[in-house]
Amino acid sequence: MAEAKTAKVTVKGKEYDLPLLSPTVGPDAIDIRKLYGEADVFTFDPGFTSTASCESTITYIDGDKGELWYRGYPIEQLAANSNYLETCYLLLYGELPSREQMADFHKRVTRHTMVHEQMHNFFRGFRRDAHPMATMVGVVGAMSAFYHDSVDINDPWQREVASIRMIAKLPTIAAMAYKYSMGQPFVYPRNDLDYASNFLRMCFAVPTEDYVVSPVLSKAMDRIMMLHADHEQNASTSTVRLAGSSGANPFACVAAGIACLWGPAHGGANQACLEMLREIGTVDRIPEFIKRAKDKDDSFRLMGFGHRVYKNFDPRAKVMKESADEVLALLGVDDNETLQVAKELERIALEDEYFVEKKLYPNVDFYSGIILEAMGFPTSMFTPIFAISRTVGWVAQWKEMLADPQNKIGRPRQLYVGALRRDYLAISKR
Repeated sequence: MAEAKTAKVTVKGKEYDLPLLSPTVGPDAIDIRKLYGEADVFTFDPGFTSTASCESTITYIDGDKGELWYRGYPIEQLAANSNYLETCYLLLYGELPSREQMADFHKRVTRHTMVHEQMHNFFRGFRRDAHPMATMVGVVGAMSAFYHDSVDINDPWQREVASIRMIAKLPTIAAMAYKYSMGQPFVYPRNDLDYASNFLRMCFAVPTEDYVVSPVLSKAMDRIMMLHADHEQNASTSTVRLAGSSGANPFACVAAGIACLWGPAHGGANQACLEMLREIGTVDRIPEFIKRAKDKDDSFRLMGFGHRVYKNFDPRAKVMKESADEVLALLGVDDNETLQVAKELERIALEDEYFVEKKLYPNVDFYSGIILEAMGFPTSMFTPIFAISRTVGWVAQWKEMLADPQNKIGRPRQLYVGALRRDYLAISKR
């Protein structure tokens, strides 16, 4: 029998043996669960960037190699051969479906795309100029008020129904938020369309004129969704897990994830990238901004280049670039100055020695922003589309957490640096 691996930690002259846990792939992890009880110390890790909060079988990322796997399958293979709903099945259930399983799953999702009719009145309670993400946080959180039969987290069937409902209804809710912000009537989903095409039609059709979805645009939207479906323990996923650890209902947990995703440091990256392209304005101004990006004393940053996790390249970016090229060719947007700036900036970043050396390659947010802009979406809809895409990842992670026998309510420690104990003084003596 192989000897158990341990790590030795010395605290105030005393040595402690801590278990060393080995994952399927990736670096080992030191199990510190008993450190506080035995040594009366705990670890300090702002942002939890060096701390594993759970065990998971869903997604694996190797930032140094530029790898992203869903349930062991490289994202490049899935993007080339699969589609978003099949990827949803894989993330939810752990394996690729058979033909019969896929047909059943597709039918269940499709039959749940409509929302409760009374939810239309809920939308009308928001100001007309409300941001679609603000609307989505409220409406998704309110789903627990409309779907009482799927909020019991201890009932496996109710968990399953809630999972399907969220995957099916988030595109409808996002499209309704968009239509409401535009002052246009809601468009109902259609069961004869695929997932991505249905969403595009709900966003762009009007009662006086239907929207015929281009297969190229539908494929590009499907890829955007697939590439963003899950990304390990990022901020919004960790938020969903943290909310779920308290026993909160699934709709409340996903609403919490949407709220976290709304932050510009997380889900707003592609919007920030496009806003930067608009700030540059014209191709002739690019050298000025490139110079600023290279100046370490200038606070300006090129958005959409490089990645916090991927140190060499973003494996999703290559796939997204193919879609961007296809969409731009189809729509013929050569006269759009913002997209001209994007294409020229991409060319420079891939050739300029400074960018190549520092691995500041165009990432998935750079290309997804270009695609969504070309499709006709305003920047305010970029993050809602991200939320649609990530819903299946949040749901899969939530279900995995509930099934984990080691699951506990989240309770991070803190390093208290405030005042020492002091006595209260009456206001007349202060």
